[in-house]
Amino acid sequence: MSELASLLPLLAIAVLFWALMIRPAQRRQRELRQMQSSLEVGDEVMLSSGIYGVLRSLDDERISVELAPGVVVEVVRGAVGSKVPPAAESLADDQDEPETLPDHPDTTTEER
Repeated sequence: MSELASLLPLLAIAVLFWALMIRPAQRRQRELRQMQSSLEVGDEVMLSSGIYGVLRSLDDERISVELAPGVVVEVVRGAVGSKVPPAAESLADDQDEPETLPDHPDTTTEER
């Protein structure tokens, strides 16, 4: 009986490790596979390398992603890291406008 009591802390540590580390990782992998299998032509995606593009064609294992007008690359489906939500597209459009540099606060109009 004392042998069982001495193994109980090790068993508790193993269960805690599984609950805190392995199970969440499995859940994330399952969600990623589900997202990758639900891709459709026209979706804007971010590849795992951080490159944004639009899906132009899908096969079982390969997808064609348009990175810029006329620039299409073919990658494996597993290279898709996430779908870009539509709200992020409008934010990206706002950032395309050139920024104007503010006047330097240390200079006076006489120095310009």
